[in-house]
Amino acid sequence: MEINITGIDFFIVVAYLVAIPCFGFYFKRYVKSEKDFFLAGRMLPWWIIGFSIIGTNIGANDFCGAAGGAYRFGLNQVHFEWMGAIPAIVLSALLFVPYFWRAGVYTVPEFLGRRYNPFVRLVQTILWGGFMIFMLGQFFWASGLMLEEYMGIPLVYGMLITAVVVGLYTVLGGLAAVAMTDVVQILVMFVGGFSLTILGLMCVGGWSGLAEKVTALHPNHMNLFLPVDHPVYPWPGVVLGLCFVASPAWWCCNQAIIQRTLGAKSEWDAKAGMMFAALPKMFVPILTTVPGLIALALYPELTAENMDKAYPWVIKNLLPTGLTGLVFAAFLAALLSSVDSTVNSAATLFTKDIYCEYIVRKGSDRHYLLVGRIMTAAFIILAIFIAPVNKYFPGLFVAGGTMLSLFQGPTLAILLLGIYWRRANKAGGVVGMLGGVAVSTGLYFGTWRALGEPISFMYISWWSFLAGLVITTIVSLLTKPQPVEELQGLVYGLIMKDENVQETLADRAKGD
Repeated sequence: MEINITGIDFFIVVAYLVAIPCFGFYFKRYVKSEKDFFLAGRMLPWWIIGFSIIGTNIGANDFCGAAGGAYRFGLNQVHFEWMGAIPAIVLSALLFVPYFWRAGVYTVPEFLGRRYNPFVRLVQTILWGGFMIFMLGQFFWASGLMLEEYMGIPLVYGMLITAVVVGLYTVLGGLAAVAMTDVVQILVMFVGGFSLTILGLMCVGGWSGLAEKVTALHPNHMNLFLPVDHPVYPWPGVVLGLCFVASPAWWCCNQAIIQRTLGAKSEWDAKAGMMFAALPKMFVPILTTVPGLIALALYPELTAENMDKAYPWVIKNLLPTGLTGLVFAAFLAALLSSVDSTVNSAATLFTKDIYCEYIVRKGSDRHYLLVGRIMTAAFIILAIFIAPVNKYFPGLFVAGGTMLSLFQGPTLAILLLGIYWRRANKAGGVVGMLGGVAVSTGLYFGTWRALGEPISFMYISWWSFLAGLVITTIVSLLTKPQPVEELQGLVYGLIMKDENVQETLADRAKGD
């Protein structure tokens, strides 16, 4: 195994890998029940929630995937962070988070199950849980690429190192350990990321020099919007699929994001935490997208298979001794903060929505705590085996977006109608969800078979969302409406009027 870094850089990286598990392990003392493990005892303040949301959202796939996407497709990659994130964060904070928090649920599928029926909850758990395991594999794959390029560690060993480090404190400390380590890792991430971007811009002659070099290689790379016929990021797909569907679905339905707000100590903290996350999110393109353009300007010879290594290439070739270790630690911070959040949320989904509902319904707190820890470890192991699937997609961002597009449109449709339209009923939710997934799957495989490649995943998100809306509306109007008492605390206009909604829903959950 060849190590390509100096002693001081190696020391910084190793010290960070040792310190973070120790810091997270400290919080094991506070985990005494399933509520502590999955929701941090519902005691998280707004500022920890905000930092943890961004730590969850910015991962190794962002540093490698966004930089690789900028290397491949150009500046339009920033849409994922600005137009495709900031409006959706505000929407989630004001229109969705209050309902989730007041309902007193552990998961988003649990909320949908109460609004519609247990079948919707089960299907949503399987869909989101499967996606999270895929994303874990993506995080491990990105970490393997980074460690291989930067430290000469074989890809498989790099993934195993990451799994061991993050598993040590996530299995034991639960959401509290995850949230607190996210705060530390966000600070490291921003210091290291900004340092790399500033030095990179100095090397290429500032922003004007960067634009000149990149445009000479790829004339469209500095354009924010790409042509209608672009195979991956056509501008109508970006506006309709990303801005109106994919982004709201991510920020309003994703368990890994929403779980931080469910652990808030008050509804105000839940909303303020989500809103606060928009501030650091605005600066993320500087950390992730710009380094990809810098790598293209300085080293345009990367092949299609290696473009996701653009970020580690910049670290290894531009930074001086000492700072190299710090920036690589920033990458590790992004990696660990996403892995720990995702695996904890996946364990929450399967433990609360499947195990507690269909296997052991009346177990003790200690029993469910043990199951949650076992699930956490199991998903880490499973994700390592799934990780190689990512090499079959043109970049990490495309891989994640493609998987999401198969179900996030219908999910957003039934959630939106479920909260803001009382007439949406059980039959409409079930048929709308399944019908929307059928449309997205048919579009993906149908166009792949007809054209030799599937249409942009952004178009798939948009059309499956519309299908979910239309099907749910039609079926709901043709079938019997749900009684108002079943909707109490779950639908707009009812939840805000019930001062005792927490007690009402808690009693209902016990009855279930």
